[in-house]
Amino acid sequence: MLSVDIRYEDGREQVLEVSVPAVIGKDAECEIRLAHWRVGRTQARVSKLGDFLQIEDLGSLLGMRINGIRCAQHFPLLATDDVTIGPCRLRFRWVQPVAVDRCTVPDDSRTFDEPSESGVVIDSEIRSVLHAELIALLDVRKLDLNNLPTEILKTKAQEALRDMLACDDRGLTVAQQELIIEAVVSDVVGLGVLQPLIDDPSVSEIMVNRHDQIYVEREGALRRHSVNFVNDAAVRTVIERIVYPIGRRIDDASPMVDARLSDGSRVNAVIAPIALHGACLTIRKFPTKRLQLSDLVNLGSMTRELAQFLTLAVHHRLNILISGGTGSGKTTLLNVLGSQIPSNQRVITIEDAAELQIGHPHVVSLESRPRNVEGSGEITIRDLVRNALRMRPDRIVVGECRGAEAIDMLAAMNTGHDGSLTTLHANSPRDALSRLETMVLMAGKELPLLAIRDQIARAIQLIVQQSRLPDGKRMITAIDELTGLESGQIQLQPLVRLDHHQRCCLPQGLPPTFLRQWRESEDSAQIQDIEKWFAHSGADV
Repeated sequence: MLSVDIRYEDGREQVLEVSVPAVIGKDAECEIRLAHWRVGRTQARVSKLGDFLQIEDLGSLLGMRINGIRCAQHFPLLATDDVTIGPCRLRFRWVQPVAVDRCTVPDDSRTFDEPSESGVVIDSEIRSVLHAELIALLDVRKLDLNNLPTEILKTKAQEALRDMLACDDRGLTVAQQELIIEAVVSDVVGLGVLQPLIDDPSVSEIMVNRHDQIYVEREGALRRHSVNFVNDAAVRTVIERIVYPIGRRIDDASPMVDARLSDGSRVNAVIAPIALHGACLTIRKFPTKRLQLSDLVNLGSMTRELAQFLTLAVHHRLNILISGGTGSGKTTLLNVLGSQIPSNQRVITIEDAAELQIGHPHVVSLESRPRNVEGSGEITIRDLVRNALRMRPDRIVVGECRGAEAIDMLAAMNTGHDGSLTTLHANSPRDALSRLETMVLMAGKELPLLAIRDQIARAIQLIVQQSRLPDGKRMITAIDELTGLESGQIQLQPLVRLDHHQRCCLPQGLPPTFLRQWRESEDSAQIQDIEKWFAHSGADV
């Protein structure tokens, strides 16, 4: 129900409780009737939009004023807003109905539905209203919510909320006021209710489907989180605080954005009208400790022999393509392989949203840039790949190939930049080749398919398939060598495959063709170990 406080110019006061939507006017059928000649028959309408109220003028001659300013529409309509229609001043606020089947705080007739850690429950309706009022107040005070240091913003938000509750305590006890202040401030400052999840090392992914539905991933399993945002505006606030510092934007004209947190975690956000049920936020966290190959071996993602083989492949400057599905661990593996690059070589990383954390002393990181508000200033990954060729790179690492930049990446691999690394989404090594062909065609060069396949066969030596198993474990499941072009088809030679019984990758048939070249260039103990590994499988080395 909606409570309407009406004060006439002669001092009379009236309180109504109506349902929403409600029409304001002097007509007898209006839910909020103001019987006065300066009020139109149907002058304005109050409706609910999302979690908030909206008031709009219905085309009356005299119109309406909100906080002294004439306007035709106002959103959100807060409990502190003065609405003047004719000789009347109106204020609107929600009235929380008492429900018998929900928890109530002792000695208080209000209904509360969100328990705190202390056992006291917080009224979600009051929390929603206070959140909206706080945002409006901070905006009126011209505070830069995105650039203001978190501690200062938190202090100012707490002071503003205490001032609000001092004027109108909403029937809350002192303990309830402190709890609701803490909850509302967490919605406005920093990452709100997500901050404990960001700080929790056991959480690998956070998915906000809408403000009241948050899922987290722990040890490969998805679980519903018990705490929610107060409303969609709180999610939007968090998204804006993430994207603003890195020069990204999200609005109705650009409702999707890729971004990153200060710790390197990957962020994707989508808002209405693209997201039908409200703002959607996905955060892919990365381990605080930089993983090494030995860590992946200990986790069971690969065997010790496979780790040695991949280390040698990086040292001997093989061009490696890592393929896999979403969340399969491609970026983690790329970070680990990148850290095996010799320290005397210059590495240039290119990404859509910078997230690579390669443990290497000589790294230059480049990040693409979207269009600005005027529709100009875009810098694509393809632009960065072409520019990187002029920066004297020893190795080029592209975080993920998604489109036309694939042709420039292949050109770089074929023109002296051996040992480059990149990833793409694919379900198998053969699918990765098909997707790579499609991306090259997206460049619009109208190259014949045979020429594209020849470029791919000459540029890439290894395809490493990273997969996420049904139990959530991430493992290397296949490695294929590209052996050339025959009858118009790229030839793949399986080197290792996942043995589901032993839960590890084992060599398959023939050894890689470049193994003899490695042995001729250097006779190390590691190469001998790799030869024995393939020989154990029955391969002729």
